[in-house]
Amino acid sequence: MVTLITLDIAGTTVDEGGAVYASLKAVIEDALSVTISEEQLRPALGSNKHEAIAGFLDTFTGEADPEEVERLYELFRARLTQSYIDTPPVALPGVAEAIDRMRAAGMTVALTTGFSRSIAMLILDAIGWTVGRSADDQVDFLLTSDDVQAGRPSPEMIQAAMARSGVTDPQQVLAAGDTELDLASGMNAAAKYVIAVTTGAQSAEHLAGFPHTHVCDVRDLPELLGVRADVLTAVQ
Repeated sequence: MVTLITLDIAGTTVDEGGAVYASLKAVIEDALSVTISEEQLRPALGSNKHEAIAGFLDTFTGEADPEEVERLYELFRARLTQSYIDTPPVALPGVAEAIDRMRAAGMTVALTTGFSRSIAMLILDAIGWTVGRSADDQVDFLLTSDDVQAGRPSPEMIQAAMARSGVTDPQQVLAAGDTELDLASGMNAAAKYVIAVTTGAQSAEHLAGFPHTHVCDVRDLPELLGVRADVLTAVQ
């Protein structure tokens, strides 16, 4: 039985208009006077953004000085923050209701992201979501790149969510995300369900080429897990 749901943020639970990757691409191109192709950007999708910036520096300059990584990260964060002010992110249709149903059925729901905690909270604040174990909160836990040593495809964020929720068997875990790194993280965690979500950065056709168990969006997860449509009414 699945007791822990881990969900990526951008593109999986939240529509932020592609601002993350547009901001990252623009900052690197401006700083290094290069043009980043879609193929070169692909490894950054779903990744720890410090690691992504270091990867670009290594590719284009041959080195990734930590101070330069941090400088570019701060430029990225400032640009992304302004983008979210200009065009606030919104929860994807049906996602909040699906999360409510799964939590009402006794499942723990955790968000996982390659963002830093400050950026993740910027998004959650914009859509009015709070993190905590009460029924008034939207999700139980938030795991960010600040909480682990290695970003995706490492399973560390999923494993940290398991530790916080007291789950020891990965066969009780569902992991969902919209990028190949999300899927790899779920598979590396040996999660029972690894869900390819089609609302985000990569197409269903692209994600089909990477190991996963199911293709569906977060709003469809209650049906996949057999959560009754009237579960919310039943617990009120």
